[in-house]
Amino acid sequence: MKFFPHLLVFICTALLPLTGCDSGGKEEPGSSFDRQAMLRHYADNLIKPSYTALLGRIETFKTQTSVFIANPTGTELSALQIAWAAAYTDWQYANAWNFGPSGEAGLKKGLVEEVGTFPAGTAKIESAVGAGQWNLEDFNRDARGFLAIEYLIYGQNQSADEVAALFAADAQRRDYLQALVNDLQRRISEVVNTWNSAYSSEFIQNDGTDVGSSISQLYNEFVRSYESIKNFKLGLPMGKRPGQTQAEPQLVEAYYSGLSLTMLKAHFAAVENSWYGRARNGQDGPGFREYLESVEGGNTLIAGTEAQLAALKSALAAVPESPALSEQIANNSPQLEALYVELSKMTRFFKSDLSSLLGIAITFSSGDGD
Repeated sequence: MKFFPHLLVFICTALLPLTGCDSGGKEEPGSSFDRQAMLRHYADNLIKPSYTALLGRIETFKTQTSVFIANPTGTELSALQIAWAAAYTDWQYANAWNFGPSGEAGLKKGLVEEVGTFPAGTAKIESAVGAGQWNLEDFNRDARGFLAIEYLIYGQNQSADEVAALFAADAQRRDYLQALVNDLQRRISEVVNTWNSAYSSEFIQNDGTDVGSSISQLYNEFVRSYESIKNFKLGLPMGKRPGQTQAEPQLVEAYYSGLSLTMLKAHFAAVENSWYGRARNGQDGPGFREYLESVEGGNTLIAGTEAQLAALKSALAAVPESPALSEQIANNSPQLEALYVELSKMTRFFKSDLSSLLGIAITFSSGDGD
């Protein structure tokens, strides 16, 4: 009998859906894992609740803003600062979902850039106040969002009474604050409304692992959110970023409120929850950990990841609550140096190793070669 190679190719191609005949005979990593169940859990129990809670905090903050503007006293400002801190803490649990309704669209950057850019552009803010003119859709993202509001309501080493007096004397300052808060509420409302519409179902159904899939977007933003802790919330003010020659403590997140360490801890807790597939209220479900259990070598990586997580959490717990993070950086804190080392070690587990085992491409650049 004569052998016809082209006939074998035809048969293999025809039977591929039934037999799995391919050039390598390998299955996609984690193909037995129910990715739709994972995506549904993240959407219903992590992502949508985090945005809904955030919106509630912002609406409370907006109400308190109106109260303060009507009566700009130190007492009302202190209440406004408390409301801001509560909303910004909730933001730490929502800033990892920077895709879909929170992703880039046209000139609009991702939500984390639009409302969470720091450090605040203080000169731009004061210029806008002085002119009584502002454009909240331009490229000056450091003059809007949470951190611009923080600068306005906390001031620079000023008491609540002193900051309140600035608002009492300047209607344009009051108007700018109101505009920033309204803009924040609008942006978060749009995200909540979109997640509660058809997008949630689209997110769950798009369960492949290719670039653009929900799994790819979820994973990449999880890693990017983690790296923002290492690179920008700690590395940047410590002078660790490329091109820096010294520490710049004033570049910490939440510099004016002095809540930098509080926010860093909340952000890390949110990242850890995302790794486990654990909601903020403790509800557990399929996450990246369970996904790894379905692939060869996954249990070994889980063990290594959780050992490093324990080391990182121990280093974080060793950082004192006071003085402020910026002051500790200025004093060359050995605890912060140790924390940065452990954060750097963690990158390998969350980024290169996890990406390799799950077969998910890294689609963003952190710019530091990790």
